[in-house]
Amino acid sequence: MDVELISYLWPVSAFIVVAVFILPMKYAAPYFGLMDQPGGRKQHDGATPLIGGLVLFPVFIAVSVIQGDTLSTHWPLYGALLLLLITGVVDDKLHLHSFIKFAMQFLAAFLIVVPGGAIIHQLGDLFGFGDVGLDVIAIPFSIVSVVLLINAINLMDGLDGLAGGAAFVILGWMLFAGADSNFGPSLTILMAAVAGFLVHNMRSPIRKKASIFMGDAGSMCLGLMVGWYAIKLSPEGARYIEPMAVAWVLALPIWDECAQFYRRVCEGRHPFSPDRGHFHHHFIRADIPAGKAVVMILGLVFLTGAIGVLGVQAGIPLAVLTLVWIAGILGHMVFSKNLARYTRLLQILKRG
Repeated sequence: MDVELISYLWPVSAFIVVAVFILPMKYAAPYFGLMDQPGGRKQHDGATPLIGGLVLFPVFIAVSVIQGDTLSTHWPLYGALLLLLITGVVDDKLHLHSFIKFAMQFLAAFLIVVPGGAIIHQLGDLFGFGDVGLDVIAIPFSIVSVVLLINAINLMDGLDGLAGGAAFVILGWMLFAGADSNFGPSLTILMAAVAGFLVHNMRSPIRKKASIFMGDAGSMCLGLMVGWYAIKLSPEGARYIEPMAVAWVLALPIWDECAQFYRRVCEGRHPFSPDRGHFHHHFIRADIPAGKAVVMILGLVFLTGAIGVLGVQAGIPLAVLTLVWIAGILGHMVFSKNLARYTRLLQILKRG
């Protein structure tokens, strides 16, 4: 069989297997107690199976290994994914204490950073004075960064198709930048598997609401994979994507996570205390339909990715991209401190 044809076979297989295997798993979920019940902060209609991640990532691992990724080389990544899958399933069923979840996230991050080699050694030429090296703090900085990304993607999982769709767009920009890298095939397989999940999770003319959710298992694994590719595609001396471009690709989840931490601390609360103050919640308060809100937010994720990746390719100075990125996160923090500000802005845009 033609080599190029085989290369397309793996992502197509991942898409089909995920999309099809979700169907029986959806009906098995109630027997295992993996159902998301409405109530409190959760305003979806009816109990919904939490099995998206349990299908998506085992399929991703299996197809990646079959197409050539060796277990001896990739065991830190696959081990970290399995750890988060187990943690997420137990949390979805029994609601783990946040300390235990964080401990497992740090352990998963440690696996991909230390034995897995996903280490951020430098941040690039952020301000035009030369590369910013991390030296002795490279490993702890990398671990903390991965944990923050795990939670950033997890915190986006609040509307049908949002976390999966955002991850798909983010991974798409990474594939665009690193198509010629050794990670191109696995990135394509992961995106195809995510697309298979979105068939059941994203609203469309033929689906008025999600029939399954990703669950903590899936959203945490997605965050881990985003961190893995972000670091592996931007190593010192062999960059497929500039670190500042990575920051732009990940801008919206990072900005919103930091803004929520800032707002909660200003309110005298724990930075990880749950509430309905995330970016996507502003759209709901502004009476923007959930499906339309997801499309608008994914458009913003696409736009910030374009600014980073295409901006670097167009020759925009990294210092300019850095300063605009900093202005963006500070502006988002200011707006997010008062929840009514974004709501009023979105209502104005809606009327316009």
